[in-house]
Amino acid sequence: MVPKLAYRDALRHALIDAMREDPDVFVIGEEVGRYGGAYGVTKGLIEEFGPERLLDTPISEPAIVGTAVGAAMAGMRPVAELMYVDFIGMTMDQLCNQAAKIRYMFGGQIGVPMVLRTQGGTGRSAGAQHSQSLEAYIMHTPGLRLAMPATVYDAYHLLRQSLKQPDPVVFIEHKSLYAMTDEVDLSVEPPEWGKAVIRRDGDDVVIISYSRQVHYALQAADKLAAHGREAMVIDLRTLNPLDFDTIREAVEKVGKVLVVSEGAITCGVSAELAARISEECFDFLEEPVIRVAGEDIPISVSVELERNSVPTVDLIFETAQRVFS
Repeated sequence: MVPKLAYRDALRHALIDAMREDPDVFVIGEEVGRYGGAYGVTKGLIEEFGPERLLDTPISEPAIVGTAVGAAMAGMRPVAELMYVDFIGMTMDQLCNQAAKIRYMFGGQIGVPMVLRTQGGTGRSAGAQHSQSLEAYIMHTPGLRLAMPATVYDAYHLLRQSLKQPDPVVFIEHKSLYAMTDEVDLSVEPPEWGKAVIRRDGDDVVIISYSRQVHYALQAADKLAAHGREAMVIDLRTLNPLDFDTIREAVEKVGKVLVVSEGAITCGVSAELAARISEECFDFLEEPVIRVAGEDIPISVSVELERNSVPTVDLIFETAQRVFS
């Protein structure tokens, strides 16, 4: 019987399996041990692995990431947890100046095989300082890998794959997905690291997205189907490495493209994807690439204002219809 798991439970299983297989894997962060993590991902792990491998830290993001960088350089495989991606700016030296560049600076003699787990996005009325989507910061930095799972299956497998990479991986979980459940057979082989997945096939328009917005894109595709239009939905899964081959093949086949991201529209992931598609697939585009992304505003604590500051199912659906007019 295929088990039904929550997104947070899939992440927990990935950590447990990795820690059982490799004694060098440990978790470090605020409240990851006795409390079990701010979102319950590490709940119960301290009973099996002890406080030596579930390290509770003071409230100091630079100390958490700096410790993880040093441990990774010394041969360990740390999993550092930041409670909110919004605080990643406090770790820019440790993460972007050190972890991302150590392999280059040491001529390949030393790597930083660490995973930085954190969460982002809207959906909990957490306010402007706890609701951002800052993946573009990471995507902009050479040397950092970036994974953003949209499904329970990928929550498990992408984390497992991240813990086998020779370079630092930033692993961003959407805060609104933790309670999502799905029947998933974790023994089924996952796609290779860095490979996108076509979640829905169609030949009228391509919708490219990642993380929670994949689910919104699929719902919008269902609405389009009710109006006689079939949308292909691509889940990127990782933003670095970026599987542009899958994107290119889809664009060449369909010719109409929407890029959907919860991050701010200006200088964001949607901007980079739209620019690259326009440059590399120009001869196959029937219409300009359209971006559907977050507003260039601080996220409001108001439920209604928060909801409409990022793409919604209706906005994706209505925008997709524009390419047919």
